[in-house]
Amino acid sequence: MPALLDTLRTTVGAAHVLTGVELSPFVVEGRTPDAAVFPGSADEVAAVVRAAAEAGAAVLPWGGGTAVAVGEPPPHAALVLGLGRLSRLVEHEPGDLTVTVEAGQTLAGLQAALRAQGQWLSLDPPDAERATIGGIIAADASGPRRHLYGTMRDVLIGLTVVTADGAIVHGGGKVVKNVAGYDLPKLFVGAWGTLGVVVEATFKLRPVPDEERLLAVRFDRLKDCGAAARTLLAGDLIPNAVEIVDAPTAGALGISAEAALIVGFDGLAEQVDWQVAEMTSLATSLGGRDVVALPPAAWSRLATSARDAIDSRAALMRFSVLPTLVAETMEQGAEAARRRGLGSAWAAHAGVGTITAALMAGRDAADVTAVLTDWRAMAVAGGGHAMLAWAPLAVKSQVPVWGDAGPAGRIMQRIKAKLDPRNVLNPGRFVAGI
Repeated sequence: MPALLDTLRTTVGAAHVLTGVELSPFVVEGRTPDAAVFPGSADEVAAVVRAAAEAGAAVLPWGGGTAVAVGEPPPHAALVLGLGRLSRLVEHEPGDLTVTVEAGQTLAGLQAALRAQGQWLSLDPPDAERATIGGIIAADASGPRRHLYGTMRDVLIGLTVVTADGAIVHGGGKVVKNVAGYDLPKLFVGAWGTLGVVVEATFKLRPVPDEERLLAVRFDRLKDCGAAARTLLAGDLIPNAVEIVDAPTAGALGISAEAALIVGFDGLAEQVDWQVAEMTSLATSLGGRDVVALPPAAWSRLATSARDAIDSRAALMRFSVLPTLVAETMEQGAEAARRRGLGSAWAAHAGVGTITAALMAGRDAADVTAVLTDWRAMAVAGGGHAMLAWAPLAVKSQVPVWGDAGPAGRIMQRIKAKLDPRNVLNPGRFVAGI
């Protein structure tokens, strides 16, 4: 490691290589990396990766640190590769509705620059003030507006990555329409930094809508809330978000209800007015009451509402189920926790079937493990899957983070073996031990 540190200091400058007590912000689950290095260009990233690979050190790409606790803990003899210095807005073409930005730029910073030109990147993942572009790509993070605007795969059109052997690879382009062929950038979306280090990305943009509103409708039962969501989704309205939350999560959002349906609309002012009126009429006819407008600040709180509803959390689990099973899954999961004497909080992107559940800490760790095991079995029985989005190491040792990936896991292992044969990038963190 001393020889590697000397090489890194020569490559990026001694001021950008941290060791010792300076590593405290980068401790993950009690494990401290050997060093943290902050390159200032794609070439320096490539040089760092090459040096680490030659020294046999694992490389942990690090953006804003918002999702570093996801997955298995990092190995010893690891090198944090921080991308905070790669934060330039490289190119913005307002007429083409495209932007190219370095991976270390925060989403909030990028959105502020784009909104000054009347445009935005149609993604709203949690913690936008800290989350970086590279991290959002690696985690495939999204938020409530994914209902209408999709996820990272729908807006990414070009990517530059540094591979495990230190090569700089470009994929896609800087225009919305590209020639046919393999869509290489999509391979790195949601790969958790195990296949390459993202250093630059190009996105297609949208004009900022004239108006946007967020409504909450109170219901007495989750079941009724789910039925209302299904009716809404089968109708003619075009919401940009459709969320279902239970009582604890609603309370965290300032809504007093056993369950709430939260719906967003955007577009021209007249169009939004009409959709809000239609939504109010529809919700009332389906048993909803007290349709209220939420403040704009509620948008950023929606993505973390279940997490924020419980202060003393034992775990955070994310589910993917059929949209028709969302309310039923939330009810069954909450009941499974109650049987063990534990509280829980639930929120769902109802239109896409993505659910987040926070489990309250209990006196007996066995109860926590049992509930999480029940939750995963419940998701699988409904044709879906579940992953531990956050949990202490003691819980992860009892409940697998990712679950059984099946045949897909074996395919992913083969891809990893081709792109990172020496297992340099984020080893062991992702599905199937990748």
